[in-house]
Amino acid sequence: MARGDQLARQWKIFNTLISSRYGKSVNDLAENLDCHPRTVYRDLDALQAAGFPLYNQNVNGTKRWAVLESARDPVPIPFDLAELMALYFGKDALKVLKETMFYDSLESLFQKIKTTLPPESKRYLQQIEQSLKVGPKPYKQYGKFKQTIEEIKEAIFNKKVVEIVYYTMSRNKVTKRKVAPYKIWFFDGSFYLIGHCLLKNEVRVFAIDRIKMHNLTDESFSVPKDFNVEDFMHNSFGVFQGKPVKVRIHFSANIAGYVKEKIWHASQKIEEFDDGSIIFEVEVAGTEEIKLWVMRWGAKAYVLEPAALREEIQSEANGMLVMYENGIRQTQETLTA
Repeated sequence: MARGDQLARQWKIFNTLISSRYGKSVNDLAENLDCHPRTVYRDLDALQAAGFPLYNQNVNGTKRWAVLESARDPVPIPFDLAELMALYFGKDALKVLKETMFYDSLESLFQKIKTTLPPESKRYLQQIEQSLKVGPKPYKQYGKFKQTIEEIKEAIFNKKVVEIVYYTMSRNKVTKRKVAPYKIWFFDGSFYLIGHCLLKNEVRVFAIDRIKMHNLTDESFSVPKDFNVEDFMHNSFGVFQGKPVKVRIHFSANIAGYVKEKIWHASQKIEEFDDGSIIFEVEVAGTEEIKLWVMRWGAKAYVLEPAALREEIQSEANGMLVMYENGIRQTQETLTA
């Protein structure tokens, strides 16, 4: 049996026991885990040896295993042991926040958590860490923007307008503007500032790493009572904003399963066909980001509507074909020179 399977099973046993006030019998645990009772006995012995606060007692002639009551509410941190360990395991997933005030605070919290656990439990958790790994997505290094993030956070808290010099990548242009900062928003490995742009007189989204200069002003503002970040970002397929557009895409059968297994957008609808293919339908704010998403599926995705999006992707595909053909010729000329 793989070590990871054993640790995962023991973790499930402990979570089951800590959520049960009156404990569980070995047979109950074995049935829940779909394994033999002898396996459960070995796991319980291993957990006790690792220092986990388990005990057993006879209840109406049946031996029940449970977690010591005193271990359910550790002091001074008001979490139960399972919550503390789950938070401890989650640190890999939070590495995208490295070099920010958020990660520093989380790291400090993890260190405090470690002090609440006995040495044997720490060693056991380290074994589990070795068997579980969260693969980080691409993310930006925010160390050099740490001060910017902190000062924008203070501006949000104090309701003060910030003056920024902002670089817009799509237009390759730098502009100076004032922004009433509403929220710092973390999405897909990047930090964004959502706020009311006084230059454009509308709510905009700014990538924090593209803020070249910033200055806190004495000008105060108030967030509209009807403003809600979730509502504002609802139609976006990522970060971009734009007019709502209905998009319908046909995915071939050999890729449809990968599309169906995730929620890509809150508005998505999927129509399935006998041949295994699907039609994926969403209503999004603009098409720039969903265009890139469709292109990642290559020839297995075909845009049914809108026609303008289909034509854009066709143009991109033709451009790639020309680029690769020219690239092959240039490479061959270089090799034969």
